[in-house]
Amino acid sequence: MSYEFLMFTHLFTVLPAFILGTISLILKKGTQLHKVLGRMYMLLMLFTALVTLFMPAAVGPTVLSHFGWIHLFSFLTLYTVPTAYIAIKKGNIKSHKRKMILLYFGAIIIAGAFTFMPGRYLHSVFFG
Repeated sequence: MSYEFLMFTHLFTVLPAFILGTISLILKKGTQLHKVLGRMYMLLMLFTALVTLFMPAAVGPTVLSHFGWIHLFSFLTLYTVPTAYIAIKKGNIKSHKRKMILLYFGAIIIAGAFTFMPGRYLHSVFFG
């Protein structure tokens, strides 16, 4: 698979995840809508994190000539989504809430901000 295909696949999954995550944070918790949107958000986040693991780091130092610092957010996602799901299934609302907030701000807001750094595709789109 080409890098371009992976990049656009990532964008087409992370953008709806951003929207669903934002809505889920705003909605009243525990409602049927929150649960449905939350499941969709979690699946999108898992898929997008897996896609990013196949994308070599384009900026900064790498490990094994592939993984960069940005990939830590992928691993954060692959750990956080299942553990947040298990937490809510066990009724541990506090843990679920903490993990979902960490996931949203870490893997979407902070990682998203890094995508606008020089040398990255979105930087070239928005800043020339």
